[in-house]
Amino acid sequence: MPVPTIKYYVRERLLPAGELTSPNQAEYGPGHERRLRLIRVLLEVGGLSLATIGEVLKATDDPAQPVLKVLGAAAKGVTPLEEGESGPELEQAREDVAELLRRRDWRVSAGTTAAESLAGVISALRRVGHGGLVDLIEEYADAAESVARADIGYVQRRVAREDLVESVVVGTVLGEAMFGALRRLAHEDVSFRLYEGLGGGAGEAPAGGGGPAGAPDGVEGAGGAGAPGA
Repeated sequence: MPVPTIKYYVRERLLPAGELTSPNQAEYGPGHERRLRLIRVLLEVGGLSLATIGEVLKATDDPAQPVLKVLGAAAKGVTPLEEGESGPELEQAREDVAELLRRRDWRVSAGTTAAESLAGVISALRRVGHGGLVDLIEEYADAAESVARADIGYVQRRVAREDLVESVVVGTVLGEAMFGALRRLAHEDVSFRLYEGLGGGAGEAPAGGGGPAGAPDGVEGAGGAGAPGA
């Protein structure tokens, strides 16, 4: 990573300053390298802005905050918010989301941005004439609940506070990318079996390729977090 970039991150308080070894040189250790990798992944793969990354890292670095509050702040910081146009459609979508939460007995914090994000998406789907996709929300919720249990199971295996918080942040951002890539791969497979397979060419699909094209961009979407060494 270029030295000017590291200095910029230090100035923006995204990265702790290194230990001065001379008036114009500083030494950076494994902790700095880990933080640089995290910033890079959140920025390049997660698509978060530096301002959002700064808010998440600030909550992460505050030892005075209880872990549960830090986890909430971290998750909230990386939750994308889809803003819908205000009006009756958005209000109806908010009511639909509230009903979904009651129906599934999901316990979430009041005013969570994820609920508002979902309402915005539902409103947008209806505006563009694809409200039928909203009818599948229970199937999406089933899948989301299953993935959430897997996510939390991973988080519970982390012991150190830094590891715990970081796993929530990384898991939320990169988990979205991984799930999205898997969904695209599954789309290719299901489409192949439903349509191209009807022509008798089902045996032509490459094994493990996720469909006839091998879904190269889908794979990159999940594994693009290579994060070159700092």
